[in-house]
Amino acid sequence: MDFETVMQELEALGKERTKKMYISNGAREPLFGVATGAMKPIARKIKINQPLAEKLYATGNYDAMYFAGVIADPKAMTESDYDRWIDDAYFYMLSDYVVAVTLSESDIAQDVADKWIASGDELRMSAGWSCYCWLLGNRKDHEFSESRISSMLDMVKNTIHESPERTKSSMNNFLYTVGISYIPLHEKAVETANEVGIVEVKRDKKKPSLLNAYENIQKEMDRGRLGFKRKYVRC
Repeated sequence: MDFETVMQELEALGKERTKKMYISNGAREPLFGVATGAMKPIARKIKINQPLAEKLYATGNYDAMYFAGVIADPKAMTESDYDRWIDDAYFYMLSDYVVAVTLSESDIAQDVADKWIASGDELRMSAGWSCYCWLLGNRKDHEFSESRISSMLDMVKNTIHESPERTKSSMNNFLYTVGISYIPLHEKAVETANEVGIVEVKRDKKKPSLLNAYENIQKEMDRGRLGFKRKYVRC
């Protein structure tokens, strides 16, 4: 399936209601408004195709960029490829759910995510923290440095309330993910989440979100989900 055919198929799947929802979350034109589940039949036909993914991502069309992440080959992408993708990720649904997800299936995920977290740039930082969430929720505990994850918990405790808005949300998710999916530091994550308390995230033209990782960890523990790991990261 070539580039033009994919763009036509995506356009045909677009729905005005979905488009409005994406725009209310920060997407901008061009976009079609395709529900992610509706992309699966096209993805099954294509499977993995990095050159096509690059063409789609370069369009700046939100739906094409999202679909690029679905068919990308994470291990074929270099650090400079990921940097280029994050440069073009203009809002959190791209940074956290396309670029961070794709990065999390690569062998360089932790190295790149560490650089992004240290960057000081809101969406890069958000993608870095999100990438760790995807990683911790999927890979075995022994694949991580316990001291590194521990120092990241300290960083969250000391900086979350002063961090950029979108980064706050991803840092809060990180607290929650360590608390549920990374057993070696479960107790420290719970303590840290309790100390952090409620995190207020301001949003354009919407009421602020009030996030509470401590409560969410407790709810998941009550459901018996301690140690939860996803089988796959990308859908």
